[in-house]
Amino acid sequence: MTLSIRPAEPADLPLIADLIRALAAYEKLAGEVRFDPAVLGEKLFGVRPYAEVLIGELDNTPQGFALFFHNFSTFEGRPGIYLEDLFVQPAARGAGLGKALLAHLAALAVERGCARLEWAVLDWNEPAIGFYKRLGARWMDEWTVMRVDGSALAQLGAEARFSAD
Repeated sequence: MTLSIRPAEPADLPLIADLIRALAAYEKLAGEVRFDPAVLGEKLFGVRPYAEVLIGELDNTPQGFALFFHNFSTFEGRPGIYLEDLFVQPAARGAGLGKALLAHLAALAVERGCARLEWAVLDWNEPAIGFYKRLGARWMDEWTVMRVDGSALAQLGAEARFSAD
């Protein structure tokens, strides 16, 4: 079995959309998928890309992906890579593709002078947590993820006061 990792291209957008939907179904969050494919394509491959995608293939057949972007650590004074999504199709699990995607991201982080590679995992996803721990990832239990979205985001944004000076 041949394993390969490659950067996604604009022609991969339907594949990326399908993998996102498959990930959402696995995470029991299919109802949360609301992206517009044209907007997703613009944000991934447009003039100012906000994220990058790696495609993982087994025998030249796409079986997984990693979607990531740069963040920044003020304490380190250097960027990091934040892994938003990692997914391997269930039939392809156990072939090393998930580890290969993470290893590729780690190599990119080192190559780009990043201080770290980090991500979040759902607390019920014991198979993923065990997999990440075996790779040397550590639990950041002193941190809690916070989020503002939807109408709360719009309301908070409406409260912004901009100076015209």
